[in-house]
Amino acid sequence: MIHGPDKATLLALNNLHAAELSLLDAPGFERLVESAFLALQTADATAFLLAFDETADYDSPNFLWFKTRYARFVYVDRIVVAARARGRGHARALYDSVFAAAESADAGRVVCEINLDPPNPQSIRFHEALGFTRTGSAVLPGGAKTVGYYERPC
Repeated sequence: MIHGPDKATLLALNNLHAAELSLLDAPGFERLVESAFLALQTADATAFLLAFDETADYDSPNFLWFKTRYARFVYVDRIVVAARARGRGHARALYDSVFAAAESADAGRVVCEINLDPPNPQSIRFHEALGFTRTGSAVLPGGAKTVGYYERPC
């Protein structure tokens, strides 16, 4: 669970990676945390993950892509690990929690999007190592980004 005292730190971490995620202000981050199916962080606040299930009232074009295709799912909206904490297994541990929660909720699949343009090959390799496969792609509104849509059954 994301802790109140760590929210400012996690928001700053999110915004350091706005190109991969999206820039948020404090109220926007709070809304996402409060409406998430899962809002997880590491104990030292060097990594976090936000995920939504199909019932979320969320207007992200990526979330909506999955919502039009699947009756049940858990969508990982964002995961980020601070540069100084990479390689410690934080992302894997956060995803293991998502997989367990999705399986417990009988969600059927965990889904996410990964930037194809601008490219994010490290994220693609990581997700594929976790068993995700690409199921589609889209150019986002405004044409600034192309994403690949990935899923892993649970």
